[in-house]
Amino acid sequence: MTTAKQLSFTHRFEPGADRNAPPLLLLHGTGGDENDLIALGRMVAPDATLLSPRGKVLEGGMPRFFRRLAEGVFDEDDVRRRSHELADFVAEARAAYGLPAPIALGFSNGANIAAATLLLRPEAFAGAVLIRAMVPLAEPPAADLSGKPVMILSGSMDPMVSADNAAGLAAQLRAAGANVHHRTLPTGHGLSQADVTLARDFIRREAPAIVSPP
Repeated sequence: MTTAKQLSFTHRFEPGADRNAPPLLLLHGTGGDENDLIALGRMVAPDATLLSPRGKVLEGGMPRFFRRLAEGVFDEDDVRRRSHELADFVAEARAAYGLPAPIALGFSNGANIAAATLLLRPEAFAGAVLIRAMVPLAEPPAADLSGKPVMILSGSMDPMVSADNAAGLAAQLRAAGANVHHRTLPTGHGLSQADVTLARDFIRREAPAIVSPP
């Protein structure tokens, strides 16, 4: 593990073998931390640089990226504030480490903050893989995501995210101009091998076209 610089989020930084590949911004689910998705990042993009922050909000001692009022009910004011905070961290980390814009790879709560950040600060990410994401903002602002590649991976047996909610997020992102690929897998809320395979194939396919200078 490479020693991370002192930035606004506790985070883990892992330089990749291919500095021309877009880095991955790894965003964990509730109760995770900066170490949780490192193995997933290496599986889907073996040569990419990995940047993995820890959420700053604690719920019963478990890190998250924003507050919720109940399961599936978000504090949208906090979602907005924390999305800007995350986007500022990405800009800070890009300057500190000399990185191009990352692809966000988020799971559950991490996928939700990534979706909100896409809509609030489109410049923060070059694209995104959103695993078990749901609508984070009932009325998102107008955003220009023209051509940004986004994959949403939902579970048909997910007790936390309904099919209509996942479809609503896909519709929001498409309305903003994103190039959305939405797949629903025969699984629940947890990660599956199919998520790994689809995310890896998506990143391999999209990465050559989205590299931007640091």
